[in-house]
Amino acid sequence: MDNLQRALTWDHGVLSVQTLGAMLGPTLFVLPDGRQISPFQIAPWANEPNSAQLPGILRRLRGEWPCVPFGSDEDRPAHDGWPGSTTNGRIDAFAHGFGANNHWRFDEAEPDQIGLSITYPQTHPIASLDRVVRPDADGAAIDFELRINARADCVLPIGLHPCFRLPHHPGAMRVEIGSEIAGATYPIDVDGTSIFSTGQMLAHWNEVPLRNGGQIDASRLPLVQQTEELLQLFEMPGKAALWNTAEGYRVRFSWDQNHFPSTLLWISNRGRQATPWNGRHLALGMEPICGAFDLGPQISAADNPIARRGTPTVRQFRAGEQFVTRYRIEVEPAETI
Repeated sequence: MDNLQRALTWDHGVLSVQTLGAMLGPTLFVLPDGRQISPFQIAPWANEPNSAQLPGILRRLRGEWPCVPFGSDEDRPAHDGWPGSTTNGRIDAFAHGFGANNHWRFDEAEPDQIGLSITYPQTHPIASLDRVVRPDADGAAIDFELRINARADCVLPIGLHPCFRLPHHPGAMRVEIGSEIAGATYPIDVDGTSIFSTGQMLAHWNEVPLRNGGQIDASRLPLVQQTEELLQLFEMPGKAALWNTAEGYRVRFSWDQNHFPSTLLWISNRGRQATPWNGRHLALGMEPICGAFDLGPQISAADNPIARRGTPTVRQFRAGEQFVTRYRIEVEPAETI
């Protein structure tokens, strides 16, 4: 199926959305001072000849999209208090869910928003998803709405997946999340290049111990080292910001903290060397989730260390229920350093 795109302009910018994964594509915000800011990441391989052979989620990786369910069930043994999972009996074989890997349908065109929907397979407990992307007529901001329509009773991890480009100078992007927020490092190495100490509960999310000793401030990105990392932050207040000190702008992101009590930070710091990454992907995923990292439905629904600390890692859906969540991304001027 061909990937289709639809664009929308307004006084404060232009945005585009593609049918594959319903991903927000190239988006430009016009600030009050006239500057044009493109804060979202576009994977560098998107238009390369072999990209059509990649899994759907990677083929044209970009911008922002919903993940239902979040993560994926893989063959993982239990270890260090974490339950295991298996590919046997999994309800969704796609990384970050059917919707993140397949084509959506555009709704009838409207002048002030882009709507899309996707129907899930008949065997899936989720019947369909609906998504609306609506620019704010009064400013450099976009409002989003996601509707999840359940076919059967189920418990699933869910998440949102904005992916922001990072400046090239180390430390030039400041992640503005209070240090009072607790967090955790991934239970195992994310990648062979990973430098964070695994399976650590952090009193201050940004003070991250390293596997070879010492610690690093994860709120200053990009990191000097080529690495791939995941951090889960707990009891988030439903808002966060990114200050690009090199380019002089701030991205503000807000969501419903009751729907997504954690935030997963995906620090893609030129770490992955395999195709199509080739050591060139530099981005930050700031992903509100109700889940246990990206470990999928089985581990998220089981007795896992994050759930044991009182942080929900799944959402319960009832047959026929429509779950609706709304969130917002806006860009504003900020000083340079």
